[in-house]
Amino acid sequence: MRSLKAPFSNNGTSARRLTLLHLVCAAALFSFLVFVIQSSFFAGYQQPIADLNREEVRILSDFQSSVQQCVTKRGLGLTAHIIDHCKLVLKFPEGTNSTWYNEQFKIYEPLEYPYDVCEAILLWEQYRNMTTVLTREYLDARPDGWFDYAAKRIAQLGADKCYNRTLCEEHLNLILPSKPPFHPKQFKTCAVVGNSGDLLKTEFGEEIDSHDAVIRDNEAPVNEKYAKYVGLKRDFRLVVRGAAGNMIAILNGSDDEVLVIKSVIHRDFNAMIKLIPNPVYLFQGIVLRRGAKGTGMKSIELALSMCDIVDIYGFTVDPGYTEWTRYFSTPRKGHNPLQGRAYYQLLECLGVIRIHSPMRSKRKQDWSDVPDRKTIRRAHTAALSLKKSQSGQAGDLGQFGSCKVWGNVDPGTEGPISGSPDMSDTRKHSGYSKWELTPFNSLRKEAQDHYKQMEGVSLYKMDGNKLDDLVCVRHSFDSSA
Repeated sequence: MRSLKAPFSNNGTSARRLTLLHLVCAAALFSFLVFVIQSSFFAGYQQPIADLNREEVRILSDFQSSVQQCVTKRGLGLTAHIIDHCKLVLKFPEGTNSTWYNEQFKIYEPLEYPYDVCEAILLWEQYRNMTTVLTREYLDARPDGWFDYAAKRIAQLGADKCYNRTLCEEHLNLILPSKPPFHPKQFKTCAVVGNSGDLLKTEFGEEIDSHDAVIRDNEAPVNEKYAKYVGLKRDFRLVVRGAAGNMIAILNGSDDEVLVIKSVIHRDFNAMIKLIPNPVYLFQGIVLRRGAKGTGMKSIELALSMCDIVDIYGFTVDPGYTEWTRYFSTPRKGHNPLQGRAYYQLLECLGVIRIHSPMRSKRKQDWSDVPDRKTIRRAHTAALSLKKSQSGQAGDLGQFGSCKVWGNVDPGTEGPISGSPDMSDTRKHSGYSKWELTPFNSLRKEAQDHYKQMEGVSLYKMDGNKLDDLVCVRHSFDSSA
């Protein structure tokens, strides 16, 4: 009997243990299901807290609020609607005259435009540290610089690669300095003067001329006829191929005015360059999808890479716009005006540019509505940190974290001044040395300090739409120009 009871007792104990185990498993399963349901339900709320640093999100949210207030006060009718800590939408008021017709999509231009403030602040703060003129050191440092990239900057080469490097050099030597001729913060204030007919509504001439450097576009005339509207000072001019044939007449003895070619070197440019003494360089073509296009935007990019403060004039940023006008010619079709106006307004409230227009000519321009540099730097640091965490990058990569390609300039070496042996006598005696052999100690203190802070490194953007992928070239202080 005992032999029978023992097995029965053990079976009862096993059964109780099995029942308890089932209950524990069921409870665990139930808890897991509740967790999954809660996680799914609150995914949109908890994901940012789990993945993003709360302090950085807070900083960017506060910055979005300051941008929103800036647009409200300075946007001339525009309003900013915040989506999250990075995204917002700029909207035009009801009844805005939408006159731009998109032939491709058969619609009129919209009255609202979405923007990512985090991406925008990363892009434009990066421009403050960049070189925007094509140089020999960039082509030398880039692995495909001479064979592949150089060919893209030469029109009518007859090949998509530089199979004959000597031939490519002959084309590019006309406009190719050895090292950057211009430095970040080289000028304190710069005026970028567009061509809008709105310039004739306000006499900005004297104000424009008070800047350390003035940048103009294409064939825009500078003479006594328009002096009170656009000034007479002329330091830089960004030009496209269509303007090449008119440059000799437009320059009209302005030998120190620097020409920067927007796209590619072309035989039209070659013929013009050989007849003038002016410094001529090639803009380091950067293709980026953004809300405003054209030579005016490239001029802003050029200015930001050289200047502390960038003031823009003549970009038609006011309400009531009905057609594209130029201060020196008849109206014509141009770029999307509303989208451009919205994007320029965003840039002003990011502290990139300062807009001057007839609608603001009587208001006090104290710029207190725009976030200050300290606030902008904090937002930039937070946006950069979030970008790194989202891409899985660990740690602080420092100011050279986006450098994908490195090059070096040997101490004491000086490359050739831009030009070629077949130049005219006028061009052989031009003033290139004013820019290309500028001693380091002649730069303004802010430019010297920036150069030291960057450890003598020049940053170049590679082509494409990525914020990363920089070509970085290190100089010694002894060889700095």
